Amino acid sequence: MNNINYLRLLVLSLFGLTNALGVARADAFGLTSRPNSMRIDTVSASSVFIHTGFENASPMNWEIDAEGRVVGRLVYDHERFSINRAVNHFHFRVEAPVGKEVTIILQNFDNIWNRTPASSISKRTPIVVSFDNKTWESRPTELISGNRLQFTLKMTGPSAYIASLEPYRISDLDRFLAKIRTHKLITVTPIGYTAEGKSLEIIKVGNEKAPKRLFIRARAHSFETGGNWTVEGLVNRLLKDDAESRLYLKNYCVYILPMANKDGVARGRTRFNANGYDLNRKWDRAADSLVAPENYFLEKWLQKMIRENKKPDLAIDLHNDPGGYLHISRPAGDITAYLANMKKLETLLRKYTWFTEGSTNPQFRNPGSLGEGFMERFGIQALVYELNYEWIEGLKKAPLAQDWVLLGSKLPEVFYHYFQNP
Repeated sequence: MNNINYLRLLVLSLFGLTNALGVARADAFGLTSRPNSMRIDTVSASSVFIHTGFENASPMNWEIDAEGRVVGRLVYDHERFSINRAVNHFHFRVEAPVGKEVTIILQNFDNIWNRTPASSISKRTPIVVSFDNKTWESRPTELISGNRLQFTLKMTGPSAYIASLEPYRISDLDRFLAKIRTHKLITVTPIGYTAEGKSLEIIKVGNEKAPKRLFIRARAHSFETGGNWTVEGLVNRLLKDDAESRLYLKNYCVYILPMANKDGVARGRTRFNANGYDLNRKWDRAADSLVAPENYFLEKWLQKMIRENKKPDLAIDLHNDPGGYLHISRPAGDITAYLANMKKLETLLRKYTWFTEGSTNPQFRNPGSLGEGFMERFGIQALVYELNYEWIEGLKKAPLAQDWVLLGSKLPEVFYHYFQNP
């Protein structure tokens, strides 16, 4: 090889032009003799793309099958020191030509809970869809073989967002806090941080000298957005500054931890915190500050409230499941007064809201949940309220954010009557 050709090859190598992607340019230099039929052209690819690189998007592997359908394999959320795993959350963006019909199959809903196989989907599991990431609508799905969900979407825009529940992200909470923070009836107090260092805050609504105190926690499990939407409805109603809201806040003060599992929300996970810890378990013992700082800092705040004679009179942990029941706590000891109060609460929810599902039966136990732990360790009457994510029987529809906001807006009246003497 003469020096001129050697230098030409060296230059082409430095610019990566002698590999398969540079064949055409190498031809121009007369260095290849590959026939036209063998030249590499643009790679043939599907016109559909699944995007998961945004806030609260769910981790998911996907491919296009032989029939042109998108097959999405959701990534399980794993519990620390356990074989338990969970997938409830999915949130992704479909990008495809306008007018195209895209069929999507989602799989990996074979959860393990309490070491027992479980599934988070059924024949009436819906999805929510938005073409502008603002306005969402509920749509049905088909439960197909292999415990998979299938649905077809016609693209009315270049992209569409798909989610299991109408999303509520950290940015949504930040927006809400910015809106209410300067209100005279609001105090937002940082109490600690998550496993990954995100701030945890308590929202106080009203006068702490009110005769009764209510504590609410939301989003212990990161996919359960219903709790956040309910909290927004509750707070906005209490800040309305009309005769009713003034009467409510004369009677009670509300303390809210609005998003306990911020790390899971940010990462698009389903249930556990960043350390694989279930924030609605092990409340029968002191929280581990390293594995579950979210619970540790809440516990420290609660102990401070108790020392200052401001122990909550009622605590509610808001969740989502496909049942929608009030999970009544049943620790050992005399709980007669508590059970009477829970019956009263259920009656009031039925009267003033769309709630119809009812309460768990006397045989139901949920050891280690916030409801039972608050009662056993701190003497606080507490329960877990599961908001049904598949169907609202009282409204005869699949739930959207506006339905949980509506529920929240009715709760101030419920609590007012709850705290009144019989």
